[in-house]
Amino acid sequence: MNIIKKLSLLVFSLAAVSASVFAEELSFGKAVNEAVKVNISTLLASPEQYLEKEITISGTIVGVCSHQGCWVDIASDAKFEKLRIKVRDGEMVFPIHVKGRQALATGKLTAIELNLEQTKKHKTELAKRRGEKIEPESINETMSIYQLTPVGIKVLD
Repeated sequence: MNIIKKLSLLVFSLAAVSASVFAEELSFGKAVNEAVKVNISTLLASPEQYLEKEITISGTIVGVCSHQGCWVDIASDAKFEKLRIKVRDGEMVFPIHVKGRQALATGKLTAIELNLEQTKKHKTELAKRRGEKIEPESINETMSIYQLTPVGIKVLD
């Protein structure tokens, strides 16, 4: 067997093994409760209604903590929206390879209240990422950031 055929066989074998390892369904924590499923867009339109209530969200994982696997970002059903799922370090560890996969997560929505200085910094960073300019002095109201504290997550294959 020549070297090209051997390399091709090796590459094909590695691809087959990695696909089978990364394509499995993964579960973290307790079972997901699909009976309380809410669209992320609905949730973000009126988050106060859902605070501290058990809910389940679903969507594509678009971000994963690369340091300790302590959070994932789930894309909303509406464009340019996402919701962070955050756990204490080590409580659940989300592997990087789940990015791009569908997930269901059950937990409680929590609010992080930002003071005025934190709000200015956050909104300035968001505008910068979007390629927009914002005058921090024009911001005079505080804001909240919402995230889901999960009890169970299922990453689909």
